[in-house]
Amino acid sequence: MAKAGYSLQTGAAVALSSGTAKTILARSIAQTIRGASFNRIQCTPDLQPTDVTGLSIYNQQSKEFEFRPGPIFANIVLVDEINRAMPKTQSALLEAMAEHQVTVDGVTRPLPSPFLVIATENPIEQEGTFPLPEAQLDRFALRSALGYPDEPAEIEIVLAQRHGHPLAALEPLVSAEEVRGLQSDVQDVYVDDLIVRWTVELVRATREVDGVVVGASVRGSLALERTARAWALIHGRRHVLPEDVDTLFLPVLGHRLLLSASFLAESRGLGRDAALGVIKDRCLALAPAPAPDWVSVSAPPIAG
Repeated sequence: MAKAGYSLQTGAAVALSSGTAKTILARSIAQTIRGASFNRIQCTPDLQPTDVTGLSIYNQQSKEFEFRPGPIFANIVLVDEINRAMPKTQSALLEAMAEHQVTVDGVTRPLPSPFLVIATENPIEQEGTFPLPEAQLDRFALRSALGYPDEPAEIEIVLAQRHGHPLAALEPLVSAEEVRGLQSDVQDVYVDDLIVRWTVELVRATREVDGVVVGASVRGSLALERTARAWALIHGRRHVLPEDVDTLFLPVLGHRLLLSASFLAESRGLGRDAALGVIKDRCLALAPAPAPDWVSVSAPPIAG
C-alpha cells in the first residue's frame, strides 16, 4: 500500500507482478480520495487501443463526430493482466502514463488529476501472454509483488468478509485537492547533492556491471530520485536519506534491467528476485553509499 501511495504522490505508474487483492488495492485508493473515479481495464488479446483511450462516434442528429472517452479517463485506473493485451494496445498506454494525456484523432485531451495507473501481469510462462516492450516497462515508476497473506492474516480476511466486504464501509479521507498538495510537497523534500550524485552513480553502474546487457536509462535516475523524495515524505521526513535510495533501488530499477543470458544461466537456481539482489550488490560495489560518517539531521515534523 505504501508503494502505491508514493506512486500516487509522484503521479507515476506502478506494476504488480503477482499476488492477490490487486483490484481491492486500486479500489481502496480510489475510495479514500473524495470524488475520485475508478476504472478497471481487463486486458485480452482482442482488446483494441480505442477500447482504452476512447474514440469518436458520428452523431446523426448533430451531423458531427463526438468523442466518447475510454476507461483511461479516471483518477485511478487498474489495467488488469496487461501482458494479455496485444503490443499495439499496450503501447496505447504509453502517452497516458508518461504525459497524463491522450491523443485521439489528432486532438490531445488531458487526463484527470490526480492520476494513477496500477497494472497487473501474469507470469510470462502462462499461455496467451505478450512480453511488455522495454519502452513501456520504463514508464512504470516501480514494480512490486503483493504476495500472499500468511495463515493468521488469511483467517482474518475470511472472518472480516463474513457479513459483507469491508470495502463497502471505506470512507474518503482526503480530497483530490489535498492529494495534489501532497504531490507539490514531494517537490520540496530536500535531497543533498551528495545523495543526488550517488543516485546517478548507482543508475550508471547498472549500465556497466557484469550480468546486465541493458541498464537503466536516465528515466531510471529521475524515478529513483523522485520516489526517494516521496518515500521520505511518507515517513514524516523533509529530507532523503541514503537508506531511502537503497530501499527503492530494486523496486524502481529492477524491471528496467535486461540481464545477460550467461548471468541468468548462472543464477537460474536463485530466482529473479535473488538474482537482482546479486546485481544490486555489484552496483553498490561500483558505487558505494555515502561515507559512514554521514549524519542525518532531524527535520521539523510535517505540518498536518
